[in-house]
Amino acid sequence: MLWSLGFAGALCGTSELARAQQDPFSMHAPVPLLGRWDVTVKTADGEYPSWFEVHQSGFRTLVGRYVGQFGSARPVSEFEFDGENVRFSVPPQWEHRTEPVVLEGRLEGDVIRGELTDDQGGTLSWTAVRAPKMERAGEVVLGEPIELFNGSDLAGWHAQFAGANNGWEAIDGVLTNARPGNNLITDRKFTDFELSLEFRYPEGSNSGIYLRGRHEVQIEDNVGLEADSHRIGGVYGFLTPSVNAALPAGEWQRITIRLVGRVVSVELNGERIIDRQVIPGITGGALDSHEGEPGPLMLQGDHGPVEYRAIVLREISMVTE
Repeated sequence: MLWSLGFAGALCGTSELARAQQDPFSMHAPVPLLGRWDVTVKTADGEYPSWFEVHQSGFRTLVGRYVGQFGSARPVSEFEFDGENVRFSVPPQWEHRTEPVVLEGRLEGDVIRGELTDDQGGTLSWTAVRAPKMERAGEVVLGEPIELFNGSDLAGWHAQFAGANNGWEAIDGVLTNARPGNNLITDRKFTDFELSLEFRYPEGSNSGIYLRGRHEVQIEDNVGLEADSHRIGGVYGFLTPSVNAALPAGEWQRITIRLVGRVVSVELNGERIIDRQVIPGITGGALDSHEGEPGPLMLQGDHGPVEYRAIVLREISMVTE
């Protein structure tokens, strides 16, 4: 009888272990879905980038944020996850739909493959990989200044959308976008750098500077308004400036941005408004989601008229003793 009880206890223990192994929340190891994920969505015409991150709230609840093709990060109230299959939804933001955006996928190691429904009701496939940490060590060393705009033409730049209106032109040493309709991208790609430039916009206008083509620093007429991640100097939807240092529309303003790995600092009109903060992921409108790779600068020109000049970049290398 003692042997029988011991055997029954062993069976019970085996059963408990099996259940624990099937429950991603029952073990002491981290839930494998946690972290940041870079997403690529396949479409009939190509692909577009997306992103999400997952945090644990309490013991069994997973929450996070999601960035779609456009717009800013929006909260995810719950990720459904059984150890392999994941499902979550977010309300529409800039999508042309009234129903939620739903993503479903299956975790396979460090890759998630899944599907979502587009605005027309079609099914799109998506793949997510773990976002790189992009940590840097050592002392920052600035390279020689590179003038990205020569003041006379658009050499070294190209429009993002070949079939759309390109209102960018060089006028009297100023890169001008008087007829909005296209974004302007550098031919060269960069990794870590310090960028400085001057910009000017008319009242109510809107632009942005995409770092590596993936992280937008907002350029917008917000003078006098409370600082916000969606307003001037913010990393769109992620990082809020400590102060709104904007000047009135019509005046030339100066911005300096340093990006090392994921860590960004922003100085606007002589004030440090973001100091060595981590950019979590891509922002809406990014060129791709390959965060660990070099990328170009992109000036947003499809929202409103804007002018840029004195665009100078210095590449950064890290030196360790």
